[in-house]
Amino acid sequence: MPYQSVYAPGLFDGQTIVVTGGGSGIGRCTAHELASLGAHVAIVGRNQDKLDHVRGEITEDGGSVSTHVTDIRDEDGVGAVIDTIIGDRGGIDGLVNNAGGQYRSPLEDISTKGFEAVVRNNLTGGFIVMREVFTRSMSQHGGSIVNMIADIWHGWPHFSHSAAARGGMFTLSESAATEWAAAGVRVNTVAPGSIASSGLDTYDEKDREFIQNEVTPGIPLQRFGTEAEVSAAIVYLLSPASRFVTGSCLRIDGGAPNARRGWWQLQPAVHNEPFDGFHRSTAPEILTAVSA
Repeated sequence: MPYQSVYAPGLFDGQTIVVTGGGSGIGRCTAHELASLGAHVAIVGRNQDKLDHVRGEITEDGGSVSTHVTDIRDEDGVGAVIDTIIGDRGGIDGLVNNAGGQYRSPLEDISTKGFEAVVRNNLTGGFIVMREVFTRSMSQHGGSIVNMIADIWHGWPHFSHSAAARGGMFTLSESAATEWAAAGVRVNTVAPGSIASSGLDTYDEKDREFIQNEVTPGIPLQRFGTEAEVSAAIVYLLSPASRFVTGSCLRIDGGAPNARRGWWQLQPAVHNEPFDGFHRSTAPEILTAVSA
């Protein structure tokens, strides 16, 4: 069974779209969906084995894909990768700035080194990639950039380093949307909330109970989202249907920021089946364990 996208076949025929963090999780899912819709997907990451695995999947499904190893925090490495993609493909039509990550910790326990590492991964690295894609290709040909942030609204306790970085990416994207509009470049963000992605399995053992038992009770739709629900939002922002959308943020969070505890008792949610068009998706082990 191929990817079950809600979008029309051939939507991105002839286009080249870069997906950072394409070796796992949301990046892997998004790369699959874009390839299924006709794009050549250039997946970027730090781990060649993970990228090769995704390349094998996409190739087996009949898609077009290339792999590129670099750390998005390395300016020279990013520049070299972007030049390679442009040399091979002639230009870049879309960028999904997805690479990033964080760990759970009280603010007072975050070291300066740890804080700076998360900010460089989730903000500075994304800035480097979008700048290099713009200056080397999109400034001449236009394009669409989708930057990954998170459910940072009203703060993100125990993830304050990532909240700072993602908040910076949000306003950076709003700024770029204005500065780069004249070149025909749109810049938007997506803000996933609690998503059943492989990234959940990277958290420490001490955080498992929190993830398993304390997350969904605070979400109005009372469940985790799927990778495919995030990918569908990204694909919309890359598509022609969003050509008058720039500087905006699309939330995929089940309404979590709107739940005002103490004023409203959340109720069991019905008539809300997850959308999961990703034919190769597997539930993260941490959620499989709690449901077993």
